[in-house]
Amino acid sequence: MLDLDYIRQNPDIVQESITRRRLGLDVADFLKYDAERRDLLQRVEELRRSRNTWSEQIPKLSNEEKPKAIDEVRTIKSVLAELEPKLETVETAFKRFHRDIPNILSPDVPFGKDDTENTELRVWGKKPDFDFTPKDHLELGIALDLLDFEKATLVTGSKFYFLKNEAVLLQLALQQYALDLLLKEGFSPIYSPVLAKNEILDGAGFNPRGEEKQIYVVEEEDLSLIATSEITLNGYFANTVLEEKDLPIKMVGISECYRREAGSWGRFSKGLYRVHHFLKVEMFIFCKPDQSGEMHEYLLGLEEKIYQGLEIPYRVVNICDGDLGAVAYKKYDLEAWMPGRDGGSWGEITSCSNCTDYQARRLNIKFKDAGGNKQLVHTLNGTAIAMSRTPIAIFENFQQADGSIKIPPVLQQYMGGRTVITSKN
Repeated sequence: MLDLDYIRQNPDIVQESITRRRLGLDVADFLKYDAERRDLLQRVEELRRSRNTWSEQIPKLSNEEKPKAIDEVRTIKSVLAELEPKLETVETAFKRFHRDIPNILSPDVPFGKDDTENTELRVWGKKPDFDFTPKDHLELGIALDLLDFEKATLVTGSKFYFLKNEAVLLQLALQQYALDLLLKEGFSPIYSPVLAKNEILDGAGFNPRGEEKQIYVVEEEDLSLIATSEITLNGYFANTVLEEKDLPIKMVGISECYRREAGSWGRFSKGLYRVHHFLKVEMFIFCKPDQSGEMHEYLLGLEEKIYQGLEIPYRVVNICDGDLGAVAYKKYDLEAWMPGRDGGSWGEITSCSNCTDYQARRLNIKFKDAGGNKQLVHTLNGTAIAMSRTPIAIFENFQQADGSIKIPPVLQQYMGGRTVITSKN
């Protein structure tokens, strides 16, 4: 969340961020809550001090003076009985409102109503030029006995799947490939829990009981399934003061991820593209405020290095305000070329966000600078490999006329030297 003094001093900037994100919040209403809360708090604190002062004096008063003092205390208690519940109600509404206010926007976030108006920054790689009609990943995966959605639907429900045969090896290979690259960059590997307390989800900016209902909540428990290890990696240092010399801290989280994906997502949700469960390798950085701009570009560079190594054509897009979530100050996506999509189109495979101090303030993550002062860290996250979507790009870009799929050369060492996935028949 944003610094309270910043909101008071810069209401126009904050309102612009809210309006451009298409959120129905009014900073003027928030500031009214703030003023009412401060007024009530001042009155309650003054009455409590007065009550305590009278209570301390009563034993010292004469019998003639005590009745008047006791009546005064009773009057104060009566007023407090009215004001304290009101303060609690206003305080609760104020805090919720405060947490709903989004991060401010970077000056170079483009204007746009939705993901169709994200700004393309660059394109890398050559799109495959097939001399046959390319298939989509679902058709390829079923034909090669790599995917089974039908059996998974019977076992679990829609949007779940079984990975089979070489697809399992491919998932493990992608994981190890990403880890090898990131370990050389000084990232510490973390195998993350898949459950988190709801206060941690809320602190990271994921509302487990919000209207979007994208989070699986565990009944009768203060726990939810994570949608990304960004949540648990954030929580790792909750209520912690780090040392400046240790920053930046670079972590790579491996976890299963669970998303309800409620709502209608159109024609590009088939197969692996939008599923309820997948494995992901996620990069995460804690850094000083003056490092986060550089670290954001660094994470984007690593994402590009990973997909250049896989030889998958992609483009980099700068996410527009209408497609930007509440937490990010700025966000990039990598979109892979997916030739199986209606004659070919781009599909998101990674995201990379600079969240500045928005998450750190909610989770109370600070560092002690050289002068001994405590400051909030900045947090950044970036997808290394999302196992549900990277295989789509591999299946569709590396398919051959006979229905087989070539394995990207960089992954062959992790797959026992296999170079191609062929039919089991």
